[in-house]
Formats: sequence, C-alpha cells, structure tokens
Amino acid sequence: MSEYRSNLPPIAINNAEPVARAILEKALSQVGFIPNMYSNMANMPGLLDTYLNGYAAFREQGEFTPAEQEVVFLTISRDNECSYCVAAHSVLADTMSGVPTEVTDAIRDGNTIQDTKLAVLHDFTHHLLTTRGKPCEQDVVKFFDAGYTEKQVLAIILAISVKILSNYTNHIFDTDLDAIFQNRSW
Repeated sequence: MSEYRSNLPPIAINNAEPVARAILEKALSQVGFIPNMYSNMANMPGLLDTYLNGYAAFREQGEFTPAEQEVVFLTISRDNECSYCVAAHSVLADTMSGVPTEVTDAIRDGNTIQDTKLAVLHDFTHHLLTTRGKPCEQDVVKFFDAGYTEKQVLAIILAISVKILSNYTNHIFDTDLDAIFQNRSW
C-alpha cells in the first residue's frame, strides 16, 4: 500500500460530470458493471478513457490469445504489486480467458510456469518491464524462438502502459476489491 492515499471520492455515474459520465457509461456497456477502479479513475476522465482505449487496443490488436493476454497482464500487475489487478486478472484468467489455474497460480505465487511458451511470454514481459524497455538480446531471441513477433513486443509495451495506469491508480486509492474478484484476492 502507498504511503499516500488519495482523498478523492469514487465517482458514480449518477453524480459524474458529463465527460466522466460518458466514459463511465462506455465502461458499463463494455464490462456490465463499474469496477471500483474505474470509479476512482473517473476523477480524471482522461485517465479512465486512456486506460479503456489502451486496454481494448491491446486485447484487439496485440495478436495474443486470451490466455496469453492474461499472462501479460498478470505478470505486470504482480511485478507492480497491484493486489487489485492481480485478483481481477486472476478471475478473468479463470473464467473467461482459458488460462490453466496452475499457470495463474504460478504467476501469482512467483513460481515457475510449466507451460514453456507461456513461461517465455511471462519472462519476456517481466524483463521488458523491469529493464524499462531495454531487454537483452538473449531475452528477445528466446521470445522470437517461442513464436512471438516484433509487433507483439510493441503490444507488451502497450500492456505495460495500460497496467501502469491502473496499478498506480489502485496504489494511491488503495482500491477496495469488488465482490466479483474476492475469491481470487492476493
């Protein structure tokens, strides 16, 4: 948890300014509910809008399977120590993305992933994040040898950017976990 905690209140659709209201309505139509994280991000409508657009672009244009997408998001969220996003993406991994539970649990627990290709994706994502976008040649070769592409390197950069928006927001708000994510709290 951050030493600093924002005092801004969560924004609900019914009390949002017009710009924030439109973005929250967009989020509601996409997700089916307004996650607590979105209510916090709506204090800066551009933050939430950028997050939603970047998140959708990664999902739609990143050329990763749904399971691979969750591995990327979980890896970044764990590395950034965001308990909210680790829980949320664990639920998505379990219920929508087809990630084997043992892979999700390995990422959450910092253990070795037994699926070779997903392990390479996890490791490369971790290295790209922790080197601030300066992976060594060996990491890149291993990533490409596993069947991934240069375009997917850029997609991971997008995912890192999106997760920084959400992870850091959750840190300063100490965002309460939504009930839907409780069974995978971290």
